[in-house]
Amino acid sequence: MVSSHPRTLSALDHVRILRLLPQAGAQDLLRDLLDNADLLPPREVPPGLVTMYSQVLLADAGGGVPRRVTLCYPDDAEPAAGFLSVLSPLGTALLGARVGDEVHWSSPDGRRFGARVLALLFQPEASGDFTL
Repeated sequence: MVSSHPRTLSALDHVRILRLLPQAGAQDLLRDLLDNADLLPPREVPPGLVTMYSQVLLADAGGGVPRRVTLCYPDDAEPAAGFLSVLSPLGTALLGARVGDEVHWSSPDGRRFGARVLALLFQPEASGDFTL
């Protein structure tokens, strides 16, 4: 589940993810997010916004140890190493979220999950990389 308010995305991320939609199958949530997103040039992306290749510190809604994940494209995904595809339910939920947001998603078997974005440990745009 993606937040009901429009997300803000980097225009470059938006274009690249649109190209992935044919692989995404019935990814209605991702399509809705892209269709309703507010777009910014990469140089204008605020530092607390989750963009592609951002490293995020998440706290499960149910407690537990915070975990680090990096939002990536499908070819770079390695869930066991914390690299989550933007086409995954959690990856879609994170795209365009901000530090402090609670994100919600459903697993393929219908279980619902939630987590809070505690911090952005790395964001390409904040480090001056506008092409990742």
